[in-house]
Amino acid sequence: MKLDDAQKQKVREWIEAGLSLSDIQNKLSAELEIRMTYMEVRFLVDDLGVKLKDKPVESAPPEFKPSPAASEGKEKPAQATKEPGRAGGVTVVVDQVMRPGALVSGKVTFSDGKTADWYLDQMGRLGLVPKEKDYKPSQEDVMEFQTELQGELARQGF
Repeated sequence: MKLDDAQKQKVREWIEAGLSLSDIQNKLSAELEIRMTYMEVRFLVDDLGVKLKDKPVESAPPEFKPSPAASEGKEKPAQATKEPGRAGGVTVVVDQVMRPGALVSGKVTFSDGKTADWYLDQMGRLGLVPKEKDYKPSQEDVMEFQTELQGELARQGF
């Protein structure tokens, strides 16, 4: 698809405004009545020689609030299975040698002492492979795992 100079300038302005590729794709369709696939928009941005702006990263993870059942003593307390000085009961370790087919992989120990392998594939999907068949961690552990994983990957430059 060929764009004229005015349309190319409009795309450059959207990029400078910090819009994502999908936002640009939507604006091309809505404002300029140009239908493009996501990949075509990606190629267009590359052809224009303009770099997309990175979204700002949250400075702090959301504060964990225990469920009412936990504060009433109805839930089992978390076991101390993590490194000293870190909050919560979930530990995350990144593998030195990545799992085949994964961008990054590692191991996680949940608050109940159960372990699982985790991986992030090329599509950005997070996978969890528990050591015990049919094991499912609690929702609180999953949320803490995601927070710990994000922090650990940021520390290692991913």
